[in-house]
Amino acid sequence: MEFTEAYKQTGPCCFSPNARYIAVAVDYRLMIRDTLSFKVVQLFSCLDKISYIEWALDSEYILCGLYKRPMIQAWSLTQPEWTCKIDEGPAGIAYARWSPDSRHILTTSKFQLRLTVWSLVNTACVHVQWPKHGSKGVSFTKDGKFAAICTRRDCKDYINLLSCHSWEIMGVFAVDTLDMTDIQWSPDDSAIVIGDSPLEYKVLIYSPDGRCLFKYQAYESGLGVKSVSWSPCGQFLAVGSYDQMLRVLNHLTWKTFAEFMHLSTVRAPCCAAVFKEVDEPLQLDMSELCLDDDFMGGSDAPGGHFKVRYEVMEVPITFPFQKPPADKPNPKQGIGLLSWSNDSQYICTRNDSMPTALWIWDIRHLELAAILVQKDPIRAAAWDPISTRLVLCTGSSHLYMWTPSGAYCVSNPLPQFSITDLKWNSDGSCLLLKDKESFCCAAVPLLPESSDYSSDE
Repeated sequence: MEFTEAYKQTGPCCFSPNARYIAVAVDYRLMIRDTLSFKVVQLFSCLDKISYIEWALDSEYILCGLYKRPMIQAWSLTQPEWTCKIDEGPAGIAYARWSPDSRHILTTSKFQLRLTVWSLVNTACVHVQWPKHGSKGVSFTKDGKFAAICTRRDCKDYINLLSCHSWEIMGVFAVDTLDMTDIQWSPDDSAIVIGDSPLEYKVLIYSPDGRCLFKYQAYESGLGVKSVSWSPCGQFLAVGSYDQMLRVLNHLTWKTFAEFMHLSTVRAPCCAAVFKEVDEPLQLDMSELCLDDDFMGGSDAPGGHFKVRYEVMEVPITFPFQKPPADKPNPKQGIGLLSWSNDSQYICTRNDSMPTALWIWDIRHLELAAILVQKDPIRAAAWDPISTRLVLCTGSSHLYMWTPSGAYCVSNPLPQFSITDLKWNSDGSCLLLKDKESFCCAAVPLLPESSDYSSDE
């Protein structure tokens, strides 16, 4: 892998959907860099510090959330002189997002008083009263024709269906939830999945006309659902729960066909490869060097004279387990990270009680494929959008990768660069890596066509 030099950033950074540009927030300025040369091709000055960035799907427009002010500013890459400013006045702005047609911006006011659709074509606006959430609770169909918006009035949850062409409300129906957390359209646009409050285990699947297709409840009297995700193919629905279980439903009968438990100790029989991150001292030949005592005394400094690699472990193996305190809210337990591979064959999970372990499950064979055991808690993990390859970071200077043929560690050559977050570009050729006040990019080589799992590597 090849790494670029580090560039300054003070907030969000993201690739454009067409993978040609990187948008970077540096205080009040929005820098647009070319992904090949990393030269600044556009520079926009905002009225306040940038809190949020989002590209339009056509990569022509970009919006900046200035939530401290609060207002939204939007810019055009093809017409640098064009500018747009959205200010809700006393209502404020809690969140903003693009519509699929890249010509409308949806803003949610503070205290969820209303959601407003702003047109960049004719400056018209449409209001939806009482949205349930600020940043969540809005989902678009894959074809971009309809939007589902969570609303709440008279202590009851509703789904509003809007046409993304006219922004008229096509239908409203109540849902059987105590406190709806989020909604997601299925990849084939045939169903909407709804998650209920963590205090009650309930996952509801509705048709667009308001019929409840299925109500899934794995257990009662305990904290319920923590994460829900459709597979890219639309045939599976993964549900991660506070009971440390991953359950997978099929889209035909909505029945559970797989249940995966995240145990703190893995014992035989286990076909999965367990990769553990270990330090390996570098063997340096210093026989012909003349070094003073001061230099030799500092040879044990952190990060010096060590390299990191994966070691394949034998079972049984026990992972570090953190029992959450019973008297505090939002316990760090259950499946907090859940992500599908692009081919829907694998799904990676992290049980928040064991934050240093990443589990990779094979849905085709209904078995555990691999476990990656890190030294530090896992900050982020992301699948390659093109190939079956998983990349994760832990806040160290290393990248960790897994493919069905094995796992390996990659050291970032930049000094004092700790990788706290990562993002793929849309064609899988480049990774954006974030440190606290800087970012860099890494060119990722393409994988060979074969992806058969080999347990002896």
